[in-house]
Amino acid sequence: MLNVTVEEMQRDPLKYLRQVEAGETLVIVRFDKPIVELRPIASSKQLRPFGLCAGEFIVPDDFDDPFPEDILSAFEGK
Repeated sequence: MLNVTVEEMQRDPLKYLRQVEAGETLVIVRFDKPIVELRPIASSKQLRPFGLCAGEFIVPDDFDDPFPEDILSAFEGK
């Protein structure tokens, strides 16, 4: 975490934005008081690995079969 004054930030904002893009967290201070924290946004587009739960459960053969009539009636409120 890097502390930067407002004046330093105003002099060369791109320098500090590049540091944030590189993963650094900045705390901008005015009169020795922190006023804002500037940090990179965590990427939420990381894909889950394929086959993450392989072997942990088995899909039954009748998974896609129609429901029995009594269960179907219960879903329909009959």
